[in-house]
This record gives sequence, structure tokens and C-alpha cells, in this order.
Amino acid sequence: MPLRQYASFALFSQRISADEMTEQLGMAPDEVTLRGSRFTTPGPIPVSHSWTVVCREPGLCVDEQITRVLDRLQPHTDRIAGLAHRLADDDGGAVLQVVRYFSDTDQGRPDTADAPNLFGWHLGRRVLDFLVATGAELDVDEYDLTGDDEDAG
Repeated sequence: MPLRQYASFALFSQRISADEMTEQLGMAPDEVTLRGSRFTTPGPIPVSHSWTVVCREPGLCVDEQITRVLDRLQPHTDRIAGLAHRLADDDGGAVLQVVRYFSDTDQGRPDTADAPNLFGWHLGRRVLDFLVATGAELDVDEYDLTGDDEDAG
């Protein structure tokens, strides 16, 4: 069963824009979401602005993807923690997110016996310390895209 996945760290706020977050952190994000940017007609708007650093590199297990994200963030931990705590006191916060899509195609499946096992993962002390320092939540989403609609019986 092939697996596509990514890990990201995001700061979010209803009031503070991603540009303001970048200015306060002195670090550019990989992705941003602007509150209200998903709709061109009146209706619901995204809940918040977001500032995100992400690793989508295929073939890495979640541990390695998180390590790549943290390698970029850790030199800025104090500024990130300060901003994350201010956001949490107001209307936002911080989140480490892991998203995994399981499918039944052979796309992306490693063909070698020494290919890494992408299914298991863990959070080491370094990651936990960063989450505590920044007050970040952990959000894990997993999606079954196999299309197996058979009844279990």
C-alpha cells in the first residue's frame, strides 16, 4: 500500500497576517494562507491566516520529515515560542501537523528491499521539547484512498 505524506509546522492567527509573522520571526515560510483567500463570493472564510514550514519530500518517513522541518525552525525557537504564546493568548497558536494519504496504487512504492518503512513513526525528545517550548499542538490526519468499498461482512 503506497503512502504519500508530509509534515509541517504552522503558526496561525485571525488577526496577525503571515507577512507580520514573517517580519517578527525573521524567517520566511514555505506556504501561507490568507484569511478570506479561498472564496471569491460571500460566504464562509478561512478561520485564520497561517505561516507554515513544510517538508513534502517523498521517500522519507514522518520522523525524517519532521526533523527537516525542525532543523529549519530550531535556530528561531525563542522567536517562534514568543510569537506562538502571544498568538495563543489572543486568537491563534501553533501546530505540528502530519498528513498521510494511503492508496492502493503502485505510484511511489520503493522497489528495493532496503527501502525505508514509511508506516511507523515516533516523536523523539527533541521534537517534544520543541512542541513544549512553542506551546504547539500535534495534529495527525490519515486518509484512506484505497477505494475499498466492500462490506466487512
